[in-house]
Amino acid sequence: QVQLVESGGGLVQSGGSLRLSCVASGSIFSINYMGWYRQAPGSQREMVAIMYSTGITRYADSVKDRFTISRDNAKNTVYLQMNTLKLDDTAVYYCNYHSGKLDSWGQGTQVTVSS
Repeated sequence: QVQLVESGGGLVQSGGSLRLSCVASGSIFSINYMGWYRQAPGSQREMVAIMYSTGITRYADSVKDRFTISRDNAKNTVYLQMNTLKLDDTAVYYCNYHSGKLDSWGQGTQVTVSS
């Protein structure tokens, strides 16, 4: 099992920035991907950004050029730098770890963007 602990959410004004962090612990395999998903009220959970252990990244179209995902493999930590935040970015953000059949989720951190 892999445990994930997120931090960094909060309240920010539109146009502002936040940085989310997620630390993984437990049985971590070298081949994996880690990333961020979000779920707004009344909506389905959606992928925001993921990063493979190879360094390859994927982003949702809605966050490209505004969000940046990065990893520190030595610390088993993944980050999400969110810039130019918009009202539509308001959601609970979840960290995800995936390797083979193992799929783990964090408890979620609230990001609220105000006007």
